[in-house]
Amino acid sequence: MIKSKICEILGIRYPLLQGGMAWVADASLASAVSNAGGLGLISSINAGTEAVRNEIRKCKELTDKPFGVNIMLQAPNAAEVAQMVTEEGIRILTTGAGSPAQYMEAWKAAGIKVIPVVASVALALKMQSIGATAVIAEGAESGGHVGELHTMALVPQVVDALDIPVIAAGGIGDGRGVAAAFMLGADGVQVATRFLAAEECTVHQSYKEKIIKASDISTIVTGKTLGHPVRSLKTPFSNTFAKMEADPAVTPEEILAFGTGALRKAVKEGDPNGSYMAGECAGMVKRIEPAKDIVEDLIGGAEKLLASAPGLLA
Repeated sequence: MIKSKICEILGIRYPLLQGGMAWVADASLASAVSNAGGLGLISSINAGTEAVRNEIRKCKELTDKPFGVNIMLQAPNAAEVAQMVTEEGIRILTTGAGSPAQYMEAWKAAGIKVIPVVASVALALKMQSIGATAVIAEGAESGGHVGELHTMALVPQVVDALDIPVIAAGGIGDGRGVAAAFMLGADGVQVATRFLAAEECTVHQSYKEKIIKASDISTIVTGKTLGHPVRSLKTPFSNTFAKMEADPAVTPEEILAFGTGALRKAVKEGDPNGSYMAGECAGMVKRIEPAKDIVEDLIGGAEKLLASAPGLLA
């Protein structure tokens, strides 16, 4: 079995976190991943603060294993969620889209372990300085909001710069990716796109089908001109979004208005005009299966490869 500081710190069996995908990561998926030995996460972007509270309470009924909440710090209700998670006794948080500095004192006082997502060494160092338990170094191969650096280059540089554990994310879709992350110096991995095809994932069936049918060139990054690049599947929506960005006659306000609510439309309605966020590893996802099988394939595949690694040397 892979031994990792992350397992000891978070009280989990496997050093594997399920990504806190907005509108996707709910109690059904999070509890399934936690029950399988990983760390399930609930998204704070889910129809408001009370809806997130309800998902937390559902998750407590579905698992007695550790799970956490992902907080998108630029969300309008971020401050409300930040308070609510302490009320609900959450002990593990991941954060994205900004710095959690203003909440750290209260969270640490409540015994919460905070693991921010970072896309650069500079941000990773900042998170360590404000008391982060660990960081998630997420490469641009990931789905959703992305940075500039890619996983292969980002992870070892963050590992070298920090004294706290580093979790690798971005483009990890099977045991080979997990093993590679550990060889880069990571203490764990975060996986999101593959869990879109979990039986317990409650996204619309058409979302799952699009993931299954994806190839290596099925994603596109839009939003760079707006300062918020996002990776998603190539669809009528994302193609139109890209054309609007390239048209100097279209204002940023018009583009933002076009994109408002697009992720929810994809997740909840399977609307072809929705935003189907997914990472570059979508082309590696071949079937819908239980979250437990996904976790065991990821970890089991990595363990097999790492055990055979010495055989590579003559």
